[in-house]
Amino acid sequence: MPSRSRATVGAAAVDSDSGSDSAAVGRGQTRQRVIEAAADLLAREGRDAVTTRAVAVAAGLQPPAIYRLFGDKEGLLEAVAEHGFATFLAAKHVDPDPQDLIEDLRDGWDLAVEFGLANPALYTLMYSEPTRATSPAFRAGMEILMGRVRRLAAGGRLRVDEELAATLIHATARGAVLTWLSLPEDRRNPALLTTLRESMVAAVTNQKPAVQDTGPAGAARALRATLPEQTTLSGAEQHLLREWLDRLASEG
Repeated sequence: MPSRSRATVGAAAVDSDSGSDSAAVGRGQTRQRVIEAAADLLAREGRDAVTTRAVAVAAGLQPPAIYRLFGDKEGLLEAVAEHGFATFLAAKHVDPDPQDLIEDLRDGWDLAVEFGLANPALYTLMYSEPTRATSPAFRAGMEILMGRVRRLAAGGRLRVDEELAATLIHATARGAVLTWLSLPEDRRNPALLTTLRESMVAAVTNQKPAVQDTGPAGAARALRATLPEQTTLSGAEQHLLREWLDRLASEG
């Protein structure tokens, strides 16, 4: 029997690769359809309505397909939560050079709270498990928040260190949403959200640039925030300077 030519073998390999790619695309599209069906059920009827059978029906599939794609119901819920983080991330519009750093902080906080209030069931799912903090979209969102915090620090507007500031900003927004959702509708006072936001702003920032105030702490925070951008110092020198700045900043 004559052997096949190299061209024939090569064409078969290309066809095989093309088929694999098409299958992967089809699987990805089906997975996204299931996630969107589950998210829609969650928004309309709540978490208890998100059963594998109900989601399969909504997505036009048989229940075993859910298990093949996500492993189990918890895997599906994890995927829906990741979808929520990605949706929120897409809604963020970041100004790399805001005119008013404090207003930029307020705007970011308001956006986070508004997303939670507009998507109560999804938001609760997103933040119901601590392990969801490992979500790639969650981490990307936190990096955007850290960018805001670094700009505040570089502008001398940060009262506390960067890590604490980011934690306070995130925690107050998250707490504001979950507290609001836990209240009966007749007890939901908008002043709660405003007060929480302004308390966060007061705790995290200086109303005037800290470099104009007496003492080295604010200046140390501002200089520390710009260290990653400089190229003059060696790694060891940066490390030593950061240690000194950390000590000075902690005195404020």
